[in-house]
Amino acid sequence: MSDDRLIVALDLPNALEGLQLAEKLGDAVSFYKIGLGMLTGGGLALANELKQEHGKRIFLDMKLFDIGATVENAVRGLASFDLDFLTVHGDPHVVRAAKEGAAGRQTKILAVTILTSLDRADLDAGLIKPGDLPDLVAERAARAFDAGADGVIASPQEAAMIRALPNATGRLIVTPGVRPTGAALGDQKRVATPEQAIADGADHIVVGRPIWAADDPVASARAILSALPR
Repeated sequence: MSDDRLIVALDLPNALEGLQLAEKLGDAVSFYKIGLGMLTGGGLALANELKQEHGKRIFLDMKLFDIGATVENAVRGLASFDLDFLTVHGDPHVVRAAKEGAAGRQTKILAVTILTSLDRADLDAGLIKPGDLPDLVAERAARAFDAGADGVIASPQEAAMIRALPNATGRLIVTPGVRPTGAALGDQKRVATPEQAIADGADHIVVGRPIWAADDPVASARAILSALPR
């Protein structure tokens, strides 16, 4: 099985295309992310198939946000699939409810800090309080850890700052917004290379388009893995 620090985002329209890519990647990749974009296209069924029949690790990226009781019930249902990671928004009440819902299951709750597609102008438009974006990410991460999050989602540019937090010991840092040298940024604004993200403290990197849109997805995945620090 390959190095599970690489999580491949199956940002594809439906489960059939996702399964075809996973079969093509074979043993080169052991960890996959399935998000909202595939939810109505059989995403949960694909998550279960990849987990149970192919032995893959699964990150279900739902970014749940609601009142506590609703989040707890939703997480309890999703955690029954025994998937590996599940995302919720990093607000403390959401994290606490998610941890209650996941009690007794292996699913780790990851708190979203600030999306990697956002910058300070986006936060201003959303009426988010003033402050440098990295500082806000670190503050949200610290509060999510205090609420019980098993880890956080942040851009690789904030990984080192989060890893240095006193309450980050033993917690996971998972970084989208990772782009190999020379790759197009797409909709990402706060990015770094795979090797830099790991060197700065990320436990896992999430890479989608540079792999699934490549002429040779297997070669692309292996090139990323070979660049990661040992």
